[in-house]
Amino acid sequence: MSPSGMTPTERTALREAVDLARRGTGTTSPNPVVGCVVLDASGAVVGRGWHERAGGPHAEVAALADAGDAARGATAVVTLEPCRHTGRTGPCVDALREAGITRVVVAVPDPTAQAGGGADVLRAAGVDVEVLAADDPDRGAAERANRAWLTWARRGRPVVTWKVGQTLDGRTAAADGTSRWITSAESRHEVHALRAAVDAVLVGGGTPAADDPHLAIRDATGGIDRIAAQPLRVVVDTRAEIPLTARVLDDAAPTLVVAARGSRTARLTDAGIDVLEVPVAADGLDLDALVTGLGERGVRHVLLEGGATLAGSMVARGLVDEVVAYVAPTLLGAGPASLVETGVGTLGDAVQLAVTDVSRCGPDVRITADVVAPETADQPSTTQE
Repeated sequence: MSPSGMTPTERTALREAVDLARRGTGTTSPNPVVGCVVLDASGAVVGRGWHERAGGPHAEVAALADAGDAARGATAVVTLEPCRHTGRTGPCVDALREAGITRVVVAVPDPTAQAGGGADVLRAAGVDVEVLAADDPDRGAAERANRAWLTWARRGRPVVTWKVGQTLDGRTAAADGTSRWITSAESRHEVHALRAAVDAVLVGGGTPAADDPHLAIRDATGGIDRIAAQPLRVVVDTRAEIPLTARVLDDAAPTLVVAARGSRTARLTDAGIDVLEVPVAADGLDLDALVTGLGERGVRHVLLEGGATLAGSMVARGLVDEVVAYVAPTLLGAGPASLVETGVGTLGDAVQLAVTDVSRCGPDVRITADVVAPETADQPSTTQE
């Protein structure tokens, strides 16, 4: 047994369950991603499952179906605490108990009042339940796989990932404004896969004016038919001046325009366009209200794509959680910077990042990093992959 009470076999099963959970990324929202592995008394894997789509079987139910009669007397290793409520499907605690599961290993407790507490229900029914400690590295890996849903459940707001394509010297366009294409075809293809994994794509009002982007998914790794739905396209347009002919307002995907409260939004609503009005703060739109408003609309994960000023403001407000940068092997020496107006005036105030991945994407380099919270920026960090 490990110090937590888990066997090495159970730890191996949990890592497989985390990999299974990731398969649901982009198709389970607004539900969490969850993976489950069933082990018989000898430690052999007899069932595997993951939550594939919202409204479909939960991971535990899928794994139990895969295990069949071998589930009796077995151990279920699951990335998120089994639910105890009835939604579009029945409680997973009942499915585990009725299948004859005698032990359940839980990576992450469910933080919601509605579904949480499944571990206690199982214990009351005589099932042995092991819940990983908060500092357990394997719990950390399970939390990261389910980061968007857990952030929404705990904080009432979505995770925000800032995606940027830039030259090696940090430019997003040349001095004359030309910007197609800074990054490679491979990187642009990957962006559609990123969109397929989120609930909303966010851009500033200047992006439609400058580039007239479409922002819908045209292609994605795994196939366009894999996605549950096109992500919500969100345009931050303070004065509600976006042209009604903008491509982002077509019917290929839903669109939300975020404007200042009291601005002239009637022209948009009269045209059938969804609008979210937010207060104006001293330095512009209240971005906290924007992000909270998206969370109230069921958005768990936002991909911030366009606008150096909007990105800078989001960073300044501490609203960016992750950065995915595609860096092209190109030098311009002049032109728009990828990030402006962060409020950083000295090196000591710089926003710190913890790099989680560096890899090639065609000729480009993709760097993925977490934004380090200020209170932990001076502490060493570890990454569990």
